[in-house]
Amino acid sequence: MIRRVLLVAAAPVVAAVAVGPMLDRLARRITQAPRRLPEEAGLALALDRLGGEVVRLRSRDGVRLVARWVPPDPPPDPDAWVPDPREAILLLHGYSGSITPDLVELGPFLRRTASVLGLDSRGHGASDDGPTTFGLLEVEDVAGALALLGERGVRRVALVGSSMGGITAIAAVAVLGDGRLASADADPTAPAAGPGAPRPRIVGVVADSVTPELAIVVASRLGLPFARRIAQRAFGRFHGLVGGDPRATEPIAVIGLLDDMPLLLVSGEDDRTVPIDEARRLAAAAPPGTRHLVIAGADHGAGHRTDPVAYEAAVTGLLREAFAAARPS
Repeated sequence: MIRRVLLVAAAPVVAAVAVGPMLDRLARRITQAPRRLPEEAGLALALDRLGGEVVRLRSRDGVRLVARWVPPDPPPDPDAWVPDPREAILLLHGYSGSITPDLVELGPFLRRTASVLGLDSRGHGASDDGPTTFGLLEVEDVAGALALLGERGVRRVALVGSSMGGITAIAAVAVLGDGRLASADADPTAPAAGPGAPRPRIVGVVADSVTPELAIVVASRLGLPFARRIAQRAFGRFHGLVGGDPRATEPIAVIGLLDDMPLLLVSGEDDRTVPIDEARRLAAAAPPGTRHLVIAGADHGAGHRTDPVAYEAAVTGLLREAFAAARPS
């Protein structure tokens, strides 16, 4: 009790003096996410059962990335849904670890709708080193994955991401465009070259456990009064580390740009990292027509494990409607 009182009393002082080296250390720590989670060692057999192939690609800015391509597994009733070889789901993981846990958990039901490409973002899993930037640079990884999918003949892609993966998915649509306007969505810095495979169109987004503001998730880990203010100041130091401020593409800043994009937000009612009031604030800022699934009793990123029936129904419904609407008539 005494320690808590002292922390509260000292918090304004801590927030005020959190400058220079202290903020730089915190900013660097934020960019150094765990490459793998301890539980991944026990998922090798489940990953083998899922099948697919390991593929290698480069991000738009040249970082070597690793992903796993899982072909579709059509549902038993062909009248319900037939996967199209020109459609795929790009699966994006959260801050810690590789894509393996999400691929093992979500891949079996996602592949009943379309092929799945599970991507290890830079600095994660088997991909090359790179800072973790909550979407700022990870958008370049998405651009590389879209290019790979285009080379494989995929023309329509849905993005599915949890936590940081959801942040990246939303930012990718805002930064890269959805692909409907080729000239507007082109990379102005790309070297002149012959025509390559067309980039797939992004037709829908599922974003699970997404914070409106990045400082909220960092503050939840600091466990200090005024932690959000300290986290905001730490993000202000990112420009010197990674060349930009990830708050420029945080969800609350860009979600309004996803107009006409089928979008499903999934939140856990008991999320201790992104409180449900913050999740609802993001949903309120989203374009009209956005769906928001709130799962009772679910903590951060645990919606599928808590209520797989509701989760799979909502995600499958959004994805299939998005793909069907984008197919040529």
